[in-house]
Amino acid sequence: MSEPVPSMRTSDGERDRVAQLLQEQFAQGRLDQDEFSERLGQAYKARTVGELAEVTRDLPERDLADLGGAQPRDAEFAAPPRISMRDPALLVPWMLYAGVNVLCFVIWLILFLTGQNDYPWFLWVLGPWGIVMGVVTVGVLGAQRWQAGDDGSA
Repeated sequence: MSEPVPSMRTSDGERDRVAQLLQEQFAQGRLDQDEFSERLGQAYKARTVGELAEVTRDLPERDLADLGGAQPRDAEFAAPPRISMRDPALLVPWMLYAGVNVLCFVIWLILFLTGQNDYPWFLWVLGPWGIVMGVVTVGVLGAQRWQAGDDGSA
């Protein structure tokens, strides 16, 4: 099929295709709200192929990241990064746990030394939360080792 002549009349289907392309470009951040609205109006008012082409002249037809080279071909099958105890996903909750429990202990110690309270209530924060943190940590690290064994490396 030959290239359309710029003065050839356009169809509703072609206008809808251009409107969809404009929506994709807007979603990807290439157009702001005002420019998107203006171009969309121009697309639906276009009578010829040339007018329709003018609406998208400075926009790529596809997302440039989809052209390849942006990601390795096997990126979707790549193994997730290994998690260790120094990983922020585990380190931050443990530091939060330590900070809160040190604060609770200091408050209890002040109350104990002033004679206002001798019951070690801070253990109710330290114990259950520590058990949950330990179970989650062992579960995360254990599941990761188990998945590594499923890859055929074990």
